Amino acid sequence: MQAKKSLGQNFLADPAILKKIVGVSEVKNNDLVLEIGPGHGTLTQEILTTGANVIAVEKDHRLIATLTEKFAEKIKTGQLKIIEADILNFAFEALEAKAYKLIGNVPYYISGEILRKFLTSKNQPQSMTLLLQKEVVERIVAKKESLLSLSVKVYGEPKKEFIVKAGSFRPAPKVDSAVLTIKNISRKKFIDAGHEQKFFEIIHQGFAHKRKQLKNNLIIEAGITVKCGVNLTQRAEALTLENWLCLSH
Repeated sequence: MQAKKSLGQNFLADPAILKKIVGVSEVKNNDLVLEIGPGHGTLTQEILTTGANVIAVEKDHRLIATLTEKFAEKIKTGQLKIIEADILNFAFEALEAKAYKLIGNVPYYISGEILRKFLTSKNQPQSMTLLLQKEVVERIVAKKESLLSLSVKVYGEPKKEFIVKAGSFRPAPKVDSAVLTIKNISRKKFIDAGHEQKFFEIIHQGFAHKRKQLKNNLIIEAGITVKCGVNLTQRAEALTLENWLCLSH
């Protein structure tokens, strides 16, 4: 079946890479996995071999019948549930109060929205294992912070696991991908909901003009900056996650 360019479809079929992805996800027997965009079900098949229960959310109507037929037995036993939906509009009622792990080969154009949707949701996943554009993954794990990296690191521990070359996909994208894992996801770095909200307000202010010094972006009392170890002549990218958490507190 021809991939839809409008959906950012690039199908991965290399068995060794699929096995590696499931390996770094640390999915085990009886885990609940939410899979984004199963496509032809190659990654789905590998996840199912672990004994995990899978909810696979697929937007492309053309693929639903194929997946239903291919996994008829797994669907019958209840190990697999296929839902036709846009993951960005997915209703979390299906996962109400349940612990789950998120896995997916994510279209590049929605990677930021996916990260935001699940990291900030009321029912956060225990972990995320995502195949993303290599450049995006490297920005997330970089030591020099950005809005993107801070927005991920404040909730969990991101790690670039390995690179997947463009030629491993059909059709091949123009750039390489990388597998990103985010483990130990929680809100434990925030004191309360107000702190969480203020954190995002202040990092957006700080990075509003990222080439300018902080004194041009933020209005903060001198005593607070001293307490948080921040110099207002610095640029936003020079501050650590701990600096931003302190300022927002």
